Amino acid sequence: MQFSKMNGLGNDFVVIHHHALPSNIHEMAVIICDRHFGIGADGLVYILPSSRADFQMRIFNADGSEAEQCGNAIRCVGKYVYDHRLTEKTRISVETLAGVQQIELRAVDRRVEEIRVNMGQPVLEASKIPVAIDSGRILNHPIQINDQTYYFTAVSMGNPHAVIEVEDAARFPVDRIGPQIENHPFFPRKTNVEFITIHNEQEITMRVWERGAGETYACGTGACASVVSAVLQGKTSRQVLVHLKGGDLHIEWDRQSGEIYMTGPAQEVFSGEWKSVEYMKR
Repeated sequence: MQFSKMNGLGNDFVVIHHHALPSNIHEMAVIICDRHFGIGADGLVYILPSSRADFQMRIFNADGSEAEQCGNAIRCVGKYVYDHRLTEKTRISVETLAGVQQIELRAVDRRVEEIRVNMGQPVLEASKIPVAIDSGRILNHPIQINDQTYYFTAVSMGNPHAVIEVEDAARFPVDRIGPQIENHPFFPRKTNVEFITIHNEQEITMRVWERGAGETYACGTGACASVVSAVLQGKTSRQVLVHLKGGDLHIEWDRQSGEIYMTGPAQEVFSGEWKSVEYMKR
């Protein structure tokens, strides 16, 4: 089985182009993403045929669970299909479990350098995110963790997010607080958790605890959710540079359409062949 190792700002994936998912995909994701006994990654991405779009993306976290969407992974998919000559188009559509998304590929010398993704409109209604709180929008809602009260804003970008503003995201104990919020009863399908520090109207710093993966270097949907939270509270403009552990993303929340655009890079690090055939059954 041929694969490529790719990343979007350090959020890394094993990417496979194939005609169908294997029957044991969840077990396969756990083995392949293991950083000691497998290839090592935050997630396993399959690029598949689609009847609704140019391509289909399915993404499985390192714990074997499936994610509805991933902003960094979809940029990797865009770069992969163009650089590997699977398409000549620089505007393509990708089907995900969160819907069909449009991608603009910005190439230099037939290699993609930057990808702009229409991430769609954020979902703010609690029942649709979902959050088990009887409310419409959830803005700065208290959550108790270890005798400490935090305040989160709930957003779905096709997957659930809880955004929490902190004084210094760079020093915040993400690995201790993140998993407790991810698995809190408020979130029936668990949640991604973003810890953000707002510097000014155009810049924020974000760290993320990703559902099913732990802390990662970047999260595209999380960056979008963080900007939505900051805008709703009147703390930033609608165009924000989000500083992540792995680099920067440009996020724009269009006032007229309500859609969010994410712009950033993707990188292919190496390719290879996975020979553990016991994990490739159909």
